[in-house]
Amino acid sequence: MAVDPWNPQDLPDLSGRRYLVTGSNAGLGFFSSLQLAGAGAHVIMTGRNPAKLSAARAAVLRRYPDADLATLALDVSNLGSLRAAAATVRGRAGLNGVLLNAGIVHPPKQRETTRDGHEVVFATNVLGHYALAGELLLSLAAGRGRMVWLGSMSTSMWAYDPIDIELENGYTPWRAYVQSKVATTAIGLEADRRLAEAKVPVQSVVAHPGYSTSGRTRGIVGVNAPSRMSRFVDNLQAPITQSKEHGAWPLVRALADPVVEGGEFWGPSRIVSGEPRRATPAKVARDPEIAARLWNYCEHATSPWPYLKASKTRAR
Repeated sequence: MAVDPWNPQDLPDLSGRRYLVTGSNAGLGFFSSLQLAGAGAHVIMTGRNPAKLSAARAAVLRRYPDADLATLALDVSNLGSLRAAAATVRGRAGLNGVLLNAGIVHPPKQRETTRDGHEVVFATNVLGHYALAGELLLSLAAGRGRMVWLGSMSTSMWAYDPIDIELENGYTPWRAYVQSKVATTAIGLEADRRLAEAKVPVQSVVAHPGYSTSGRTRGIVGVNAPSRMSRFVDNLQAPITQSKEHGAWPLVRALADPVVEGGEFWGPSRIVSGEPRRATPAKVARDPEIAARLWNYCEHATSPWPYLKASKTRAR
């Protein structure tokens, strides 16, 4: 058996490459940003809270004083915010990758909506990232880049078909979360099919972090400070969990490894933990009819992607 050359703890030199990460102020987004910056990449750290984003940037610089970082306020649940942020990014060089990471992991007990009128979990985990990917498509095409969507192993345990996409009826926190991840995975896979068909030089990949918890993650001032109870409970689950640092491994590999191909699904080797490997997405997320339905919904709720312009974009 061939030895896998990818070492998540010793990444290849990423100098000269440019990545944007949503939700960089904590969790998987922070550790993905940290790992990319440590390998020499220029990282645009984004988040909706400027103070938390500043603290996260400072934490990266404490580890890597020469890190090439930029910060940008971006709330993916707010269409106006993400469009303004994307306009700022488009005015610079091309992007080699976008990690669509930000999201709600613990949904509200009762259904809530955003200022745009969308159910908050779907708006944050799915719709905002669909819109952001479209807004950044020209920059990604200029960088011959890759978009990575954040999936979840929960979709293989609960096959929720998102017919009531924004859960106007029968809302539960867990269903809102799992359904959003089914939608994210389906759209991420569908995006690659559509980009390839339109001859846009951008790949779309989905990656999931396994079962990654804050209580198994080292404390970092301003970024990760779990309570003693969280430490205790999460460590009881040690055989089936891993740290957020390790949870970021499949995300970073999906974003930066040249052997990764569009339309693939990546996750930990032991499903819940381990080094990053190719995996198989849930059957419900591979259904082309479900993907087309979700794509159509997102397209009408936001705006179509600029395929034609992106296909003609010159590399920068």
